[in-house]
Amino acid sequence: MDSTAELVTIKNNILIVDDHPFIIQGYKNAITRYNPKEYEFFITEAKDCESGYNVITNPETRAFDIAFLDISMPSYDEKGIFSGEDLAKLLNEYMPNCKIILLTMYTELLKIRTIIEAINPLGLVIKNDLTFDELLFGFNKVINNETYYSQSIQKMLDVSELEAIEIDLFDKQILFHLSKGTKTKDIPQYVPISLSAIEKRKMNLKKILGIENETDLELVKVAKDRGLLF
Repeated sequence: MDSTAELVTIKNNILIVDDHPFIIQGYKNAITRYNPKEYEFFITEAKDCESGYNVITNPETRAFDIAFLDISMPSYDEKGIFSGEDLAKLLNEYMPNCKIILLTMYTELLKIRTIIEAINPLGLVIKNDLTFDELLFGFNKVINNETYYSQSIQKMLDVSELEAIEIDLFDKQILFHLSKGTKTKDIPQYVPISLSAIEKRKMNLKKILGIENETDLELVKVAKDRGLLF
């Protein structure tokens, strides 16, 4: 009798959402090379917030085991999906067992802390930290239910004592529409709160960012610099 145990292949359903096709291909190249004798991967691609939303909410979509989500992508305004963060929240709602890896070019500590507090992803990566080997290392930790923060993120969290600025969804939407050139008086068409509430939120945002007497353009600029708008 052959004593060799039959090899059991572990199947994993993977979602990659990024608006750069060559980056998607890089992730795929790494994933398919991860322990191929033990794992089999089925990879679904999406190119922006809209296509990501459609994949996640499609009732015929099999639940994903792991999702790679770029944070900064073309938004899907109609559904209130403005970033990979919003897609991560959607995944938590539709597929709560999915392990989420968020990827970003931002290196602002306040933004990184806001992401961790709002999403608590299993993986959080600054793209400039990624090499092929590092991607495999991070993927190995996540697939084994371990948290992985890339080197720059871990260094920021270890060294800095800065206090994080937290903003909610309404604040994010106000900043987003201001960045698109929408006048304050027109924002209630897109954000379901009153004009007076929007004005108060703008004043509070300016206060916490230290620009109380500046213009809305300056508010948008500083919010982008501090990683609160992308």
